[in-house]
Amino acid sequence: MKWALAELNKFRNSQLNFTESLDLTESLQKREPSILDLDEVLVEGFIQVDSQAYIAHFTVNTVITLPSSRSLEPVRIPLSLTIVEEYMTPAQLNALVDVNDEDKQLIMPLEKDLIDLTEAVEDYILLNLPMQVLTESEKSTNDLPKGDFWQVLSEEDLKTKEVNESETTIDPRLAKLSELFKDEE
Repeated sequence: MKWALAELNKFRNSQLNFTESLDLTESLQKREPSILDLDEVLVEGFIQVDSQAYIAHFTVNTVITLPSSRSLEPVRIPLSLTIVEEYMTPAQLNALVDVNDEDKQLIMPLEKDLIDLTEAVEDYILLNLPMQVLTESEKSTNDLPKGDFWQVLSEEDLKTKEVNESETTIDPRLAKLSELFKDEE
């Protein structure tokens, strides 16, 4: 998904439509080792070419396989992203007068006479990976994993356990004092 600016300039004041299928599994797994698998990435959209900029509007659709946050079982997660990227050459960037510095930071400067949307697709997929991944059965229940001598606790369970333990546990140094009060009763 690379286009030379000379090729894109043929579409000045119009747009170049594209539909591509990408295999990004290997490159994304190098950047994020938790990715177990990635289906083919379908990218559809267009690049609008005018004298001020090259604006890419496209959608990305794929299914990514990640380990469950609880059990590490593989979970397939569909991803559907809509992306708009604005690219400018250094000359186009320098010609901007009415744009403040914050808006200029949103513009992707072109270091070469080439637009490569593959990098943008990879970056957006990585930025949109979910923080918590659960299988369908894990979503439907609140049971957390546990073993013979360990268990995972939610924050609420931990607070409840701490309160219960503090109420029932008597400091062994003060245990003798509690016997004094038993005699009075």
